[in-house]
Formats: sequence, C-alpha cells, structure tokens
Amino acid sequence: MKNAFITGGSRGLGLKIVHKFLSEGWRVFTISRSKTNEILELKNNYASHFHHKCFDLSYTEGLKQEVFDSFVSNEIPIHAVIHNAAIAYDDIVTNAKLDVLEKMYKVNVFSPIMINRHLIRNMLYNQVKGSFVSVSSISSSTGYKGLSMYASTKGALEAHSKNLAREWGPKGIRFNCIVPGFMETDMSESLSEEQKHKIYKRTCLGKETSMESVSDTAFFLCSNESLTITGQNFYVDSGTI
Repeated sequence: MKNAFITGGSRGLGLKIVHKFLSEGWRVFTISRSKTNEILELKNNYASHFHHKCFDLSYTEGLKQEVFDSFVSNEIPIHAVIHNAAIAYDDIVTNAKLDVLEKMYKVNVFSPIMINRHLIRNMLYNQVKGSFVSVSSISSSTGYKGLSMYASTKGALEAHSKNLAREWGPKGIRFNCIVPGFMETDMSESLSEEQKHKIYKRTCLGKETSMESVSDTAFFLCSNESLTITGQNFYVDSGTI
C-alpha cells in the first residue's frame, strides 16, 4: 500500500485531495489546524487508511517533534507529498504588517521547506522514488490587486520545487507544482459576486476552476503515469494564462 502525506486536509481543496487518494486505495496522513466534522467522518469511513493530526504549520520549529517523531516517522514509507495548506494575507503592500507577513511565510514557505527536509530523508531511508506536489496560485503568474504578498510566497514555493527537481532527480524523486485558478474556497469567500465574475471573465472557459480538476491533477502527478514528469508547473486555471 502506498502512503501520502497531505497538508491542510480538513476542508476545501485539501479535503478533495484526501478523498481522491483514499478512493484510489492509498493510505493518507494529513495535518490541519482543526479537527472538522469531515475529518471525523473520514476516520469512521476509512479507519485503517486515514490518519489525522492537529498541527498549526505556523509552529515551524515544532514540526520534527510533533509530526515526524510521533506521527509520520521514517518507519512509515511516504510515496507522495502534497503541500496544500496555506494562508492568505490579502492587502496592499503599503499596509504590510510584519507579524502577519511572517506568519504567512511560516505556513506557506518555511514549513513546506522543512517538511521536504524530513520527507526526502524518509524516501531515501525507505528507498522510495516518490513525488512532491506543491499547490501554488495563479496570482504568482498574473497580478491581482492586494495579492502581492501572498503571491510572493507561492512564487517562492515554485522556485524551491524546480530547484529540488534538479537536486533529487538522480534519486528518482520528483517535484512539481499545480497552479490553480480562482476556486470557490474559504480564501475566495471574501470576494463579492461581482468581483468573482470579473475574475472568471478573464478565463478562456469563463468560469471558476474546479477543485476536482486540481485534486485529479495532484493524484496524476503522484501516480505511475507521470514517472518522467518533474520540475514543471501545471496550470489548472480554466485558461487564465
């Protein structure tokens, strides 16, 4: 049985990705800040395949002890890693608050880097040729007012992923990014219907990006069908770019 480690799996896109991997027979380990009703339901339905731990990724320094010593040790071979968890700081840069900015970077950039540190070692220890997938954002490629600080974290994640593909390709470990367009998620719920309509009008398909398309792409990038794909960005954005 293959094992996947997914961050932010308690709701929204992360929950869709968890469902996709479970439906394909994988065992899933996920972390999130809270234990939702959906998490409890998954524990009931997939008792032996689903494992959850509450952990706040802004506590980067606690990752080793709280997650990799007691939840996902090297005795559990990890075959796929999905960096989905993120927080958004939606404001113009002239209003930037350093403490909020630092927290966003801890969740969106520093924790994924440290997770990579531990789980690359896990794959080497278990001789696994695994796959890492980072969920980026279309805002890293096309500008949106008020998203420059959030987009900077996603751009950092993309650059990190592409360089890791070069570093670890000889070991058969792959790194790719998914760049979703705007989806109906908690992050976009602050937008008015008029604002959403303007965003969707910019796309070729004229509609929001479906979370199912993103979760299916994430699974594909961790499957045997994508064994020679690495160092790439996959735009799942209804044709925004």
